[in-house]
Amino acid sequence: MTTTHDATEVQMAPWTNGAAYSDGGFCSIEQAKISVLDMGLTRSDCTYDVVHVWNGRFFRLDAHIDRFLESMARLRLDAGHDRAGLEDILHEVVRRSGLRDSYVSMTCTRGRPAPGSRDLRTCRNNFYCFAVPFIWITTPEQQRTGVHMWISDIPRIPPESVDPVVKNYHWLDFDMALFDAYDHDAQLVVLGDLSGAVTEGAGYNIFAHVDGRWLTPATGALRGVTRQTVIDLVTAAGGIVEQGRLSADDLRRANEVLVTSTAGGVMPVTTLHGQPVGDGMPGPRTRELHDLYWSSHEDPAWSTPVRA
Repeated sequence: MTTTHDATEVQMAPWTNGAAYSDGGFCSIEQAKISVLDMGLTRSDCTYDVVHVWNGRFFRLDAHIDRFLESMARLRLDAGHDRAGLEDILHEVVRRSGLRDSYVSMTCTRGRPAPGSRDLRTCRNNFYCFAVPFIWITTPEQQRTGVHMWISDIPRIPPESVDPVVKNYHWLDFDMALFDAYDHDAQLVVLGDLSGAVTEGAGYNIFAHVDGRWLTPATGALRGVTRQTVIDLVTAAGGIVEQGRLSADDLRRANEVLVTSTAGGVMPVTTLHGQPVGDGMPGPRTRELHDLYWSSHEDPAWSTPVRA
């Protein structure tokens, strides 16, 4: 895809509240829209991905686009742009925002069916994306002191019903669990599966340091790009990461717990279900991973400068 701009568009002031690509063109975030008849809205029939820009550089952009393309293929969606076209649009929304640090989301929905029809085959898929100021799941200050996580008794939607490997907006289980967490003065929540094994939280993966190695769920959770980054960093430093079953008991006896997400990186959990994790402060391994993660944003193997 080739993106063209007239002189007025190119010279306009940045949309610092956010820039979007919607209905085939670029606009401010306030002007972006989606039809009330789009099945992404009426049925949550869509997939999305989020990449972030830090200090003017996309972090692991290729991995995010890979996952987005795989998710669309599994849901039989077509964004109407090839890989190069998607990259062009992502770079352009960030350029138009003028933001050095931003949260960049891309979504493909099923779209609207033909008038009077419910046949999914009549839908024209809809692609949109936007760049807004960086969004934090936990603030930098909270990351210095740690946060409280609640273990929900609401089970995660079974992967046999909605595959969490395909990033999706089926979040009612997360949202109801979050309200319960808030009622207990917790900022984060983690859900288990029907067997009681820990899965994931609302937009983040979980790691627990137990018996000398990091444990992270292998099933029932999104294969997060930040999750994989942490696995790569631990392995490169000679540590051990086991991807397998993480029980609630494992979580409770861990000496360090952290969550990972594009919206925040490596975030320490220092209170779990009302009880301190370890000594109640971010542990040394978590602090080291936090620092390694953010320093890796300058690594050209993992980061890409936003095009001017």
